[in-house]
Amino acid sequence: MNSTAMSLKPAEGKLAYLPVALFGAVMGLTGLAVAWRIAHTQFGAPLWIAHAIGVLALLAFAAQTLAYLIKAGTDFANVRAEFEHPIAGNLFGTPLVSLLLLPLLLAESHLALARVMWTVGAIAMVLFAWTIVMRWISARQKPMHATPAWIVPAVGLIDVPLAVPALGWADSLHGVMTFATAVGLFFAIPLLTMILSRLIFEEPIPAALQPSLLIMVAPFSVGFSAYVTTFGHIDAFAESLYMLMLFFLALLFGRLRNLPGCPFRVSWWAVSFPLAASATAALRYAAHTQHVVANGIAILLLATATTIIGAISIRTLIGIARGELRQLSSA
Repeated sequence: MNSTAMSLKPAEGKLAYLPVALFGAVMGLTGLAVAWRIAHTQFGAPLWIAHAIGVLALLAFAAQTLAYLIKAGTDFANVRAEFEHPIAGNLFGTPLVSLLLLPLLLAESHLALARVMWTVGAIAMVLFAWTIVMRWISARQKPMHATPAWIVPAVGLIDVPLAVPALGWADSLHGVMTFATAVGLFFAIPLLTMILSRLIFEEPIPAALQPSLLIMVAPFSVGFSAYVTTFGHIDAFAESLYMLMLFFLALLFGRLRNLPGCPFRVSWWAVSFPLAASATAALRYAAHTQHVVANGIAILLLATATTIIGAISIRTLIGIARGELRQLSSA
């Protein structure tokens, strides 16, 4: 029996620490690929950059899905504990959001596969959001647990509409798009209020989780894209979301100015999707206004997102090559 346990321990030890939040890398890479596609249309940027980043996103999704399935198969109790955690459990939305975003890259070449992925992701995301909100209102929560990760489940519904036009379902699923946008934006208001209250009145969040603060930009950046995708135009409300995005970006970049001096952790991937989504929103807005300032902001955000995501990608790959993934996954 001891020999059997010893033989199983290495497999469990290798993947038990693998956080579901690492799917945030897929979200970030996918968002960046979409941003470069828009930059190709808007500014004539090389299309091969978008294709290359898209391939990396698909490879990352395949690798992480396989790795997490191995983790679930060898140590399901660990997965259940992660899901039940008041903070980490919210990040089970990251693989679901990945399923909602990847169809943006696949729709042109593999429409049937893209539709299947989106359908699974949309249904699962609605059920996940309902489950987490029920958890919140069914048991007393602690103020210290109100972190930016709480935004992912309910506000994450605003990712549902993004790929619908590319799938050819914009007319038939307009109601679904409106539902997801409305629910996601509605929950953004109380959740951001609670998170800001926690940041103001409670102890600072751990250094390893500081990058997750940038998730607070997502309700505005992704909300802008979801609203415009759903209703087909940029009006005063959409412009307000864009302006709020810029304000929160400036605010949170100030909070993260000391991050380069902190030890690298895979939790840094939390910055990737908000940055990529902000670049996408800025590019959409620039295409609408055709103003030199809006163009400059869009180019700046695209360059920033590309540089930061590229640096995090390289550091993560170096860590994997060195066998440091367990250490990099620690808080």
